Amino acid sequence: MNDSQQMKNKVVSRSERTAKLVKMAMLGAISLVLVMIVRIPFPPAPFLVYDPADVPIFIGTFAFGPLAGLMITIIASFIQAFPLGGDGLIGFIMHVFATGSFVLISGFLYQKNKTKKGAVIALLSGVIVMTITMLLWNLLITPIYMGVPREAVIGMIMPILLPFNLLKSGINAIVTFITYKSIARFLHK
Repeated sequence: MNDSQQMKNKVVSRSERTAKLVKMAMLGAISLVLVMIVRIPFPPAPFLVYDPADVPIFIGTFAFGPLAGLMITIIASFIQAFPLGGDGLIGFIMHVFATGSFVLISGFLYQKNKTKKGAVIALLSGVIVMTITMLLWNLLITPIYMGVPREAVIGMIMPILLPFNLLKSGINAIVTFITYKSIARFLHK
């Protein structure tokens, strides 16, 4: 390979990386807009709020891989928790661990099998892992955050926390499944 060909390959590679970063940033920005405009309280516990902000992150994970999804998660979580006035350090940590667990497991599984069946398995696995992660973090953090005894949180698991976490991650997984292919066409241009 001659020097001009190597230079051309470096330029193409650099512009492809830049395009990927721009698309990831765009997905992160969409996530932030969604968390600001779509907030639906969970009737049994209005302090729990559904938002579709993870959908662009999940789409970015399927399009660019689990590490890209984790990067989008960390940046979006930071902006939600601090500049947008979210739940501060506790909200940041919980969001990174919850969404991060989803993107890592579903991203790795989808990378290995990029079919509809593979997507379903990856998304279902993500829902299960995210739900378990959130329940564990709720047991650890919620007593401190809400100033209640751990027993009170344990009593909330079956009637409130489990259904909410399954619903939130499940709805976001379904929306991701429905919208991914049409959005992926743009992301892979």
